[in-house]
Amino acid sequence: MKQNKYDEPGFFANYSAMSRSIGGLDAAGEWHILRGMLPELGGKRVLDLGCGFGWHCRYVREQHARSVVGIDLSGNMLERARVLTNDTEIEYRNCAIEDLEFTAGEFDVVLSSLALHYVEDFASVCLNVHEALAAGGSFVLSVEHPVFTAAAAQDWHYGPNGEKLHWPVDGYYSEGMRETSFLNHEVVKYHRTVSSYVNTLIEAGFRIMVLSEPQPSPDMLNQYSGMQDELRRPMFLMIAAVKMVG
Repeated sequence: MKQNKYDEPGFFANYSAMSRSIGGLDAAGEWHILRGMLPELGGKRVLDLGCGFGWHCRYVREQHARSVVGIDLSGNMLERARVLTNDTEIEYRNCAIEDLEFTAGEFDVVLSSLALHYVEDFASVCLNVHEALAAGGSFVLSVEHPVFTAAAAQDWHYGPNGEKLHWPVDGYYSEGMRETSFLNHEVVKYHRTVSSYVNTLIEAGFRIMVLSEPQPSPDMLNQYSGMQDELRRPMFLMIAAVKMVG
C-alpha cells in the first residue's frame, strides 16, 4: 500500500497550516531558485508529479503553458487544488507517482516538488518520466536533501539549554526507508545519496543541466523567524535534467 498521509485528517490539518500551504510559492523557501531552473514554458505540455494544492500547475499556466496535468495520491490535496483552480487547461488526476502511465512523448516538461523522497523506486519513476517526455523535454525536481534525510530523526543535536548545536549526519550511505516524524505524525521517507539521484537520472537517459542546494532568499530570511538556521545545512536538493536525443 502506497503511503497517503495527506488523507489522514490530523496530518492534513497540520499541513494546511504550514506557511507554504497558505502563502503558496512565495512562501516556499526554495522557489526563488526552482523557478529559474524551469525551462521556457510557453506552449508546453506539463506534468506535475505530486501536485498537492496545484500551486505549480497554476504557475506554469500563468507562464502560458499549453496544458497541465497534475497527479497526486491524496484526494484531500486534489479537492483543495480544484477549489483554487479556475482553468480548463489544468487537469487533476488521483494517481500515485509510481503508477505513472502516459503515452510516449506526451509531455514537454515534467516537474516534481518535494514528493519523490516519498517514493521507494526512484529508478522506475525516472524511466517512466523519460518515456513520457518528448525528445529534449525537461525534468525538474526537488527533494529533501540527503544530508537532511540521512538520519531518521531529521532533527538538530541540541545543547543543555536547547540551543541547536549541529545537524547530525549518520547512515548517509545506507540508502532506503526512514521512519521519521513530520508535522507530529509518523511518516515514511526514502533516503538516497546525491550521487544516486544524479546517476539514476543519467542511467535513465537524462543529461543533468543544473544541480542546486538552495539557500533561503534574503526576503525569506527577513520574513520568517528561525530561517537563519537554514543557512547551516542544505534542506533541499534540486535537479534540472533534459531527455537526451538519439
